[in-house]
Parts: sequence; C-alpha cells; structure tokens
Amino acid sequence: MSMGSLAFDEFGRPFLILKDQDKKSRLHGIEAHKSHIMAAKTVASTLRTSLGPKGLDKMMVSSDGEVTISNDGATILSMMDVDHQIAKLMVQLSKSQDDEIGDGTTGVVVMAGALLEQAEQLLDRGIHPIRIADGYEMAAQVAIGHLDKICDQFPLDQSHRERLIETAMTTLGSKIVNRCHRQFAEIAVDAVLSVADLERKDVDFELIKMEGKVGGKLEDTMLVKGVVIDKDMSHPQMPKRIKDAKIAILTCPFEPPKPKTKHKLDVTSVDDYKKLRVYETEKFDEMVKQVKDTGANLVICQWGFDDEANHLLLQRQLPAVRWVGGPEIELIAIATGGRIVPRFQELTTDKLGKAGIVRELTFGTTKDRMLVIEECHNSRAVTIFIRAGNRMIIEEAKRSLHDALCVVRNLVKDHRIVYGGGAAEIAMSLAVSQEAEKISTLEQYAMRAFADALDSVPLALAENSGQAPIQTVAEIKSRQVTEKNPRLGIDCMNKGSNDMREQHVIETLSSKRAQIMLAVQLTKMILKIDDIRSSSENVSL
Repeated sequence: MSMGSLAFDEFGRPFLILKDQDKKSRLHGIEAHKSHIMAAKTVASTLRTSLGPKGLDKMMVSSDGEVTISNDGATILSMMDVDHQIAKLMVQLSKSQDDEIGDGTTGVVVMAGALLEQAEQLLDRGIHPIRIADGYEMAAQVAIGHLDKICDQFPLDQSHRERLIETAMTTLGSKIVNRCHRQFAEIAVDAVLSVADLERKDVDFELIKMEGKVGGKLEDTMLVKGVVIDKDMSHPQMPKRIKDAKIAILTCPFEPPKPKTKHKLDVTSVDDYKKLRVYETEKFDEMVKQVKDTGANLVICQWGFDDEANHLLLQRQLPAVRWVGGPEIELIAIATGGRIVPRFQELTTDKLGKAGIVRELTFGTTKDRMLVIEECHNSRAVTIFIRAGNRMIIEEAKRSLHDALCVVRNLVKDHRIVYGGGAAEIAMSLAVSQEAEKISTLEQYAMRAFADALDSVPLALAENSGQAPIQTVAEIKSRQVTEKNPRLGIDCMNKGSNDMREQHVIETLSSKRAQIMLAVQLTKMILKIDDIRSSSENVSL
C-alpha cells in the first residue's frame, strides 16, 4: 500500500490511487527564485563576452555536424540546446528584440541577467519580490524618461546620409564584416533608402533581396539596383547579354497541352506517332510565336521545358531562363514592372517587364553562373550580392547586414538617436540613482539595484576591450556628473576620446527603449514565479 491508497467506486468495486510524487519535483519560495536567477545568469554570462566591438564570436556545432560562427545574440541563443524553463524565456526575450528591433539582442539578455542578479541580493535581504518588481518598473519609467531628454535627432533625407551610415557602422562594428564595415554600412543605407517611402516612414523589406556566392572577397560585395538570380540561360549558345530587355514572365510550361482527364492516348501505328510529333512541333511553334508577337526578347519561366523546346527557342532566337522560383518570379515582376502570365493566350505587350540590361555573371574557374537584371523599370527593388571565402562567412554577413538594415529602417521610422559605448546606460544609471534618493519606501532599494544593473553593459564593454572595468566605468561616471555630458562612454577602440559623438558611435533610441522595457518585463515575470512543479528530469539547465 506504500505505492498508493485503496478506494471504492459507487458500485463497491475497489481500485488503487497510485502516488507519482516520486517522479515529480517541486521548488518553491526562495529556492525557486534562486533556481530561476541562476539559469538566467548562466545564459547572460554566455553572451556577455560577445558584447561590443571587441566582443568574441561563438561557434555552434549542430547534431549533424553543421558549424555556425556568429556574434549575434539571437542566433547564438536560438542554436543553444536549453532545457531550463527560465533559460528558454531568455532565448525568447532575445528573439523578441530581434523581431521588434533587429539589433541589441545581446545587450537585452545581458541587461535582464544583471537585473536578476541584483534582485537576488535584494531577496537575500528579505525584500518581497513584488516590491522589487514594482521598484524596477518605477526605475524603468525614470530611465526611459531620461533617454527622451538626452536623445538627439536629425532630418532624414539624402543629404544626411552620413548619420545613417555612422549608425549602421556602429551596428556592424562587432560583426565579422567589420574590416570593411564602412562599405557594408553604405550598402545597407543605400538599400533602405532605395525602397523606403519617406513620407509614410515605411520600408518594405520584401523589395530587398540578399544573395550570396562563395568565392571572392568580402570587399567584392555590391548593391545591385535590380535582381540577381542563381540561374543561367537555358541553352549555352543563347546570348549572355541582352540590352533593352522586354521580359515575358510565365508560370505556364513550354510543352504541349495534356488531357485534363485520366484517359490515356494509345499510339497504334507509325503514322499516328508522326502526326503526334508534328502536332507537338506545331504547338511549340505556336507558343514561341505568341511570345515573339508581343515583342518579348527574353522569357523567364517558372517551369522547365524539354530539350526540343529549348532547341526551338534557340532557333527562333528567343533567349529563355527556366526553373525560376516563385519568390524570385514575384521580385522580377515588381522590379521590371511586368505581369506574371499564367497562359500563353493572355500574354500581351503591356504585360512585358522592361529592363535596361540583362547579363550573365561568371565566377573564376567554376562553371557557376548567375543572371543580373539591371536598370529596371521600377528601381525600388534591390539585391545585395555578397561574396566571401566560405559559406559560413556569407551566412554571418547576411545576418550582420540584416541587423544594419533593421537599424536604418528604425531610423526611417523614428530618427531619434542616443550615443553608444555605454554612454546612455551610464546616464540612465545616474538619473535613476538620483531619483531613488527621493523615494522613501522600500522601492528605493530596487531602484538603486536597477541603476547598478544598468552599469553591467559598460562594465562588459570595458572588460571585453581589455580595460579595467570598475576603474574605467567609475571614471566615466564621475566625468559625466562633473562635465554634465551624457555622451561620454567607454573608449572600446582606444581612440583617445570618450565622447561618443566624436567617435560616431550612434544607436537608435527605439532599440535602447525596447531593451529596457523587454528586460524589465521579463524580470518582473520571473520574480513573480515562486513555485515550480515539473518532471524531475526537466529542472536542470
């Protein structure tokens, strides 16, 4: 009976109620809080060394042996194998920052880890978690209010490109592409300004495509005002360069019509076979003629066609590209101003796309070829063509450029900026500490803890740059107070100046606000959990 208790149903039949408490584990009270905080600190400490321009990269090896090298917080966490429930929340926090802002994914996790670390000390003093959460909320409001006071803004137009480039360069400074990050920053700014609607403050990322090809140097990366597709002409003897291209964009295949029913066609004699062959040739000729009659001099087809059709297209001097994917077809249609045609009968001159030049790119000694469609009718569609020595660097360059594109998009939507290098965090820390002096209730301890947690970002930047962290941050803090200059931050690049405006280290206000709000929301949620019941194997990190 030690396994359970005996009970009887309404008909008097006995049954056993089994105990499974030995298979469950329970943590409650301060133990639960300590477990949560330990998990969050472990995740934050993993990313802490990746923060800033001198931050280190992480290498992740998947179960099938695929290697990823990245400095991006969201990428690192998404590839980590995490079991602890609170650690999974930290992964989701990083993803939320990535989805909402696109940058600051490492900083938000470091911030949340620091807030929970400070909360642990307050819990040890006997302060109730709800009072800590309330204090953090009050401090967050003070910090965001101070951010609004110290931010700068600039008019957004083509003549102020330099501020946009400087902001993109700050984002790219910690990435693998930083040896040519001026070039990458200019590419990101030009790409966003090409597709941006500045009146509506809207950027359509669907019009920006990133394509990579192994080989060449990172410096060979370029912005194409048009579309690059990983295809070549269907026949090697077709022209490799077409000027003033009029493009027929088809989603119907170059092949004879098939019966729509399930009936089969029996060929019983040689004459029948010859008639069928003549019929097929006539149909091919008719299809080619319908395309040629519209004035098209290039066909881009979503489907393939056999060698006979390919040969006929070459004979009729109609260059063609086959097996072009759906998203690429749509982008070509947007860029060239053409219409996607599902039937040959519907093809007309006004549905053709127009491009100044279509050319085939070749790469080194390989047989790889790509098509570039340039000088398009609609110049808003652009492609970033990335070159690098291997696939890993190309993938990391794509992630880096995505962050830079997101930052420039955020500036288009809200062109207020703050200065990086930990300057904004130190300024907020001073403001929160000052405000905490005016609070008479227990929340003042939580507000001071929040101010100390804000220092974790400049401390990590100084530590990763090889400087004495506590001494460096203390000096910057005292200078900010005496000089009343909120732009002073950590000189990570050892340029001899701590003024981040002079160093052109710029971050978007929206990114900093989101980091504070998301980190505080997660910390409050974790502090309110005081009881965990789970299977015993699910309690470890």
